[in-house]
Amino acid sequence: MINTIVLGGGCFWCIEAFFQRVPGVTEVVSGYMGGEKPNPTYREVCGGNTGHVEVVKISFDTETVSLEQILEIFFEMIDPTTLNKQGNDSGTQYRSVIFYKDDTQKETADQVIAQIKSNYNDPIVTTVEKIEEFFPAEEYHQDYYNRNNVAPYCRLVISPKLEKLKKTIKDNIEK
Repeated sequence: MINTIVLGGGCFWCIEAFFQRVPGVTEVVSGYMGGEKPNPTYREVCGGNTGHVEVVKISFDTETVSLEQILEIFFEMIDPTTLNKQGNDSGTQYRSVIFYKDDTQKETADQVIAQIKSNYNDPIVTTVEKIEEFFPAEEYHQDYYNRNNVAPYCRLVISPKLEKLKKTIKDNIEK
């Protein structure tokens, strides 16, 4: 069965590239969610005045990967203790958030957060919020890493994180 979840945690290029490599993930779409402005542009969201977050909408086959595993991988990729900041990206558009679509997803998100809390010295600030309207990002943001992997940001920021992700996938999915 195909399920979807929307996650925000810093630059959507990174999260998109990570989840494209997770077995069972069938589609990853970069976009914006959580703000007041309809059909925002990248420039508007980066300005920090729309209330939107850079997010990815992840579709996944639940027979291969569970929502719990998706969230565990998400928390391996981000720092859930930094408010409105991931790495060098700072601003409300980079906050960490899980947008759930139903009570089951909310309960799963809350359970995963409760399980990982003890791994951190600081409180987890990742929010769990009801899904809102998803606005796909501009076409040039889709499949960004795969189309631009020699660009400096991709080589210096995303590629090293992908190496770490290989171990996370092996530990969490390929058991």
